[in-house]
Amino acid sequence: MWNIFEVEETMDGLAQFDYLLNESQISQHLTHPRETCKLLVVNRLRKSSFEDRIFSWLNEIILPGDVIVVNNTSVSRAKLIGRKSTGGKIELTLMQCTGNKEYLCRLKGGRLQEGNKLIFKTGSCVIAKRANDVFTVVFDKLPSKSEFILPTPPYVREKIPESDYQTIFSKQEGSLAAPTAGLHFSKQLVRQLRKKGAMFAHVTLHIGFGTFLPVHAANASHAEPEIMEITRANARTINNATRIIAVGTTSVKALETASKNGVVYPTKGTSTIFIKPGYCFQSKIYAMITNFHMPRSSLLMLTCAFGGTQLVMNAYNYALAQGFKVGSLGDAMLLFKKV
Repeated sequence: MWNIFEVEETMDGLAQFDYLLNESQISQHLTHPRETCKLLVVNRLRKSSFEDRIFSWLNEIILPGDVIVVNNTSVSRAKLIGRKSTGGKIELTLMQCTGNKEYLCRLKGGRLQEGNKLIFKTGSCVIAKRANDVFTVVFDKLPSKSEFILPTPPYVREKIPESDYQTIFSKQEGSLAAPTAGLHFSKQLVRQLRKKGAMFAHVTLHIGFGTFLPVHAANASHAEPEIMEITRANARTINNATRIIAVGTTSVKALETASKNGVVYPTKGTSTIFIKPGYCFQSKIYAMITNFHMPRSSLLMLTCAFGGTQLVMNAYNYALAQGFKVGSLGDAMLLFKKV
C-alpha cells in the first residue's frame, strides 16, 4: 500500500480510511478547461450508486434557489527554497509571524537542528527552536517578496503554473493550500449556473499546513486552528437557500463552525472543528462537491462522516478502477449527505 506520509501500520482505528493508492493515480496537473475534469456522482437514492460524469454536468441538476457555497481564500506566497550553511537544500514554509522577524514555519531538507543557518537568495535566518515538526526561525534579513512562491501539496512532484493553484473565487489571502474542489469551476460554468437560478455564497477559511498531515488516531478531536469568516450577507443568502451545495471540505468546516440547529450565523474567528464519522451536522448542507483525498487524512474522514464510510470507500474503489485521479489537482465527486 502506497502512503505519501509513510505512516506506520498501527492499531489506531484508521484502517477503515485506508485504500490502495499508486503514485500514478495522483494527478500532477489540473485538467483544462477546468470544468472538463471527471465527476463521480454518488447517489444513494438510485439502484446504481455511481455515475461517471463531467464536472460541467452540474449545470444539469442545479435548480433555482440553490446556493453554492465556495471558499474565497487565496493561497499566500509563503514558501522559500534555500540551503543550509553546509550546502544542503531546504524548503521553508512560513506559517505565522510571532515577533520581529520571528516566524513559525515548516522545514524540509536533511537533518535540521537549532542553531542551523538557512540562506536564501536575498536573505537568511537561524533556527531558534524546534517543537516536533514546527520550527521557530529568526531572520537576519527577510527575503524579497519576489523570492516567495506558492506552497503546493507534498505529493505534487512537478512544477505547476501558479494560476492552476488558485480558484476563480480567490479573494482573501491567507491560505497555505488551495480549497481544491473550487479549482474545477470556470467563469463560464459560473455564468451558466447563475443563469439556471443558482446563487453563490462566499465563506472564508484560511487553510493551514495541517491539511496535508496524516491523522494518527481515529479518536482525534481537534484540528489545527484556521482563521475563518462568514459575513452577515452571506449567512443570509445561505439561510434562504432551497438547497445548499458546499464546495469542498473547507466550506463544510466553515458552515459547521458557524451553524446551530440548521441556522448559519455570521462568524469571525477560528475553526478547530474536527469532523469524523459519528459527527452530528448542524447546517442544512444538501450535497458536497469534493476531490478524492489521501488515505488516512482528516479530509477523507470528513467526507466519510458526510456520506457514510462504507459508501464513500466503495466510491473511492470504484473511482480508482475507472481511472479517476486523486489529490488537489485531481477529479471531483458529488456526494449527498447521509440521512
